[in-house]
Amino acid sequence: MSVVISDEILHAARMSEAELKQEIAVMLFQKEKLTLGQASRLAGINQLQFQHLLASRQIPVHYDVEDFEADIKTLREMGRL
Repeated sequence: MSVVISDEILHAARMSEAELKQEIAVMLFQKEKLTLGQASRLAGINQLQFQHLLASRQIPVHYDVEDFEADIKTLREMGRL
């Protein structure tokens, strides 16, 4: 699925496309809608960079067994494992 966000909205928010993706990823991670791996992929950065982003905002990393299993499943589906 693709989501189109107009340049007008990006301009009004004073954000780049990359910044908006990171904001959405952080919000979904914080609400426990995405795992660490999923959120970092949405943000377009690796997991370590995403963890640094979370730390800079004092957002704890909640990564449990369920998150790990979900990431393994995603990697298998993507053919990377």
